[in-house]
Amino acid sequence: MKNMFEFRILGRAKTPIFSTISCAAVFMLLIFADSFIYNLSLHSIAFGTKENFPVVYNRETGGARQIPLNSVKEEVERDHSEDQRNFNPPINVTEEERIAWFRTVLPEFQIFKSTRLTQQFEGRVRSFFNGKCEVRFFMTWISPAESFGRREFIAMDSLFKAHPHGCLTILSPTLDSRLGDRILKPLQDREFRVLAVAPDASFLFKDTPAEAWFVEMKSGNKDPGEIPLAQNLSNLLRLAVLYKYGGVYLDTDFIVLNKFSSLRNTIGAQSIDPVSGNWSRLNNAVLIFDKNHPLVYKFIEEFALTFDGNKWGHNGPYLVSRVVERVAGRPGYNFTVLPPMAFYPVDWIRIGGYFPRPKDQVTSKWVEAKSLQLGKEAYGVHLWNKQSSKLKIEPGSIIARLILDHCSICEHVYSS
Repeated sequence: MKNMFEFRILGRAKTPIFSTISCAAVFMLLIFADSFIYNLSLHSIAFGTKENFPVVYNRETGGARQIPLNSVKEEVERDHSEDQRNFNPPINVTEEERIAWFRTVLPEFQIFKSTRLTQQFEGRVRSFFNGKCEVRFFMTWISPAESFGRREFIAMDSLFKAHPHGCLTILSPTLDSRLGDRILKPLQDREFRVLAVAPDASFLFKDTPAEAWFVEMKSGNKDPGEIPLAQNLSNLLRLAVLYKYGGVYLDTDFIVLNKFSSLRNTIGAQSIDPVSGNWSRLNNAVLIFDKNHPLVYKFIEEFALTFDGNKWGHNGPYLVSRVVERVAGRPGYNFTVLPPMAFYPVDWIRIGGYFPRPKDQVTSKWVEAKSLQLGKEAYGVHLWNKQSSKLKIEPGSIIARLILDHCSICEHVYSS
């Protein structure tokens, strides 16, 4: 299938060719308004449970059987609700003190536990994929299920609007619960295929460079760093699940605007050097790779060998940037780097300006033109929740227009 977007591939090389809006005056308006919105952005940033009985792989018999998971999920839900302690590492402490703290909380980290749910991971995912999947999508959610909010739901809704026959697997020890069932029920009631499953990290990391790293981390002898470990585990889990199964990984704050089915072995540039036109940073919020892809293996290897829990982005966006720069042009790697318009058409500094309603005729025209441009040229928009989570989506704003044009359920848009 021919790519509908007029992109020139970036391999730390070319700038993208953007399709132009028919009127030159509107083009100038976009330039002017982007400058205006940049300043505005800097100022702006100061669900009854369905009784289902999924097919579960039986390790003892080697076959599949239908069993209710409710009793197992009740047990997990109690574990989560009984201990909601803060797993953020202490600040202003020595490495030895942080490791000592980590050892005390390690038994409570769900991601390190082997439970009846995690032991069923492989079979449940295999059974889920037995049905027809137009595209395999993956997300991760390590935070409590209670914090999976309306904005995250909107991201899933947009995914299924563009891919009604796609499959979404959410790797989450917390959403694989009765509360998680209630959160996903509106999508499942519309026959969208979505599964929240507690990941078996040992299985996912097995026979990869992450296996030894995970064993050492579980021993309590490795410094998790100042960055919350859940964030870095999410960086690793997305790589491992793509390596094992292949498909599309998306962050939960990514609004899908167009179909991904024509994309393979693709990563997106977050920014471009204005002088050279080369990409200056890649991002790992969107990753599209085949099973056992060598570049993904290199990503996992880099994570295990250079892990640093004290530097934000070191194990995520900066990691994929380092590796791609290192392997670019070498034989055996087949991948595409798309320009920022593909997945990151709005950077984290400017995202705040896309949430307010237009206040005058000039901004109204810019909002309309920008909404049309993104809907035609971008695969999606990253909302950068770390910067925008407290911003309200106002009626008539660019974000509101994009969501309402790319949703199936379309509920609670303005309260998210």
